[in-house]
Amino acid sequence: MTTQEFLGNPNFNLSTQTVSESCPSNIALIKYWGKYDQQIPANPSISYTLNHCKTNTTMEFSADEPFVVQTFLSGKEEPKFAEKIEKYFRNIEQYLPWILKGKYTVHTENTFPHSSGIASSASGFGAIAKCLMKLDEAFSGKTFEEESLRKASFLARLGSGSACRSLYNGLVVWGESDEVEESSDLYAVKYPDAEIHQIFRNFNDWVLLIHEGQKSVSSTVGHGLMKTNLYAEKRFQEARENFVPMKEILKNGDMQSFIKLVEHEALTLHAMMMMSDPAFILMKTGTLEVINKIWDFRKETGLPLFFTLDAGANVHLLFPNDGSEGKIITYIEDELLQLTQKKGVVKDIMKF
Repeated sequence: MTTQEFLGNPNFNLSTQTVSESCPSNIALIKYWGKYDQQIPANPSISYTLNHCKTNTTMEFSADEPFVVQTFLSGKEEPKFAEKIEKYFRNIEQYLPWILKGKYTVHTENTFPHSSGIASSASGFGAIAKCLMKLDEAFSGKTFEEESLRKASFLARLGSGSACRSLYNGLVVWGESDEVEESSDLYAVKYPDAEIHQIFRNFNDWVLLIHEGQKSVSSTVGHGLMKTNLYAEKRFQEARENFVPMKEILKNGDMQSFIKLVEHEALTLHAMMMMSDPAFILMKTGTLEVINKIWDFRKETGLPLFFTLDAGANVHLLFPNDGSEGKIITYIEDELLQLTQKKGVVKDIMKF
């Protein structure tokens, strides 16, 4: 589908409505880092959608009132967030022609802590996009179908790039790739379940909270620095090429190759940060200690405990959820939790 096909239908009947939606976050395995205008990714990415870490949003639309957005996060009014949402709504007016014709009161809350290494922008804009599509259905008389879900992914992308992946469960691809049918830079698509080995369908994601404060550099700034990074084009090409082995790995269940590729992608993400101008480092001492302990544990036991990283210090511990993970969990609780800031961990699962 093209951008033109997402343009809104000018025929709608406005009415006061209240809608609620929920959307999970996601964690990328092949990373998206670097973008062009209109949130177009410089390379394709693939992610696991989480199950428990979600944003729950209620949106009240008051028809025939001047356009304004009022937002509450966990019951507390957040004017700066409201300004961000107002700007977002203005940017997507061509796709939802009614969007500036009323007042919005938005109540949102996350089921996970702030600054936890879990992308609240992904789940947040995903939930907002789903609410907007519910309103669009109410005003147009349409039914929420696959086309509407794809448009929700398209709209979520314009708020936060990775948000477009959160609209689908399981493994999700965003960005055009020859390896994934119907993949697009404009929206995410679900990776075909039939092409995924059973071993990858049920995974734990435990996030160790190494650092719970604000990041020193935002992801937006980090993406921008890729425009002048001397290694950017090589990185974009590598990410595209990594879809070739990833496709084969997902099909044949090669856990060792999966671990190697996922960890390489995580470290490459942070290598790009260190080679930016100016350079920046988001990993902390505890991050490196955890990584080294994971490597030692895997070498000693052969058990599939491995990691990925978001654009921050916290560590996503990945390991199968197949009934044999007892020794891994014991090791995490005995050896790794002590390296976190406050023995903090967020436990989630990726199951489909």
